[in-house]
Amino acid sequence: MDLKEFLTITNSGQTIEAMSEALFFSDSVTQRALKLTSELNCSFHTQQEVRSILSELIMKPVPEHTFINPPFYTDFGCNITIGDGCYVNIGCTMQDHGGIVIGDGCQIGHHVTIVTVNHGQEPENRGNLHPEPVHIGKGVWIGANSTILPGISIGDYAIIGAGSVVTHDVPAYTVAAGNPARLIRKIDPAKAGQI
Repeated sequence: MDLKEFLTITNSGQTIEAMSEALFFSDSVTQRALKLTSELNCSFHTQQEVRSILSELIMKPVPEHTFINPPFYTDFGCNITIGDGCYVNIGCTMQDHGGIVIGDGCQIGHHVTIVTVNHGQEPENRGNLHPEPVHIGKGVWIGANSTILPGISIGDYAIIGAGSVVTHDVPAYTVAAGNPARLIRKIDPAKAGQI
């Protein structure tokens, strides 16, 4: 199995069964991710160096105007797309087997976790992985210590309050907060600004 074949499986939402060739391949990619994130997190790097290491990790360029403050954690790394003008603060974890797409101009607070895989609920299937992508629109602000669960879409310019657990899609131009996150109010698009 190679990365392209594995991503075809995960990006189509197919189950990765326990003890399967796909799961063993995933473990080899995890080792690569651990090596690169250790290099990133264990000493000081300029933002240019951070972008260079992360570009190697995600296997595509991190835009020049995107800033990511280590430590940064991922157990896969090859299924992340991040837009231009983003700011990712300290301690972010992106568990990206199912795919994470982050739009331009997003702000992601301290210790945010983005999850794209669930396990089987039945005890005999607990080792199976069920990938679902997370899509974050343009200009989204995710507050510190929030968790975004698999399969979630967050619309453009939405705000997720600190400490939230996002279990359902969040529409554009809204504020959501809580555990589970619920809609608090709408944002006037005319006052939200544009990127």
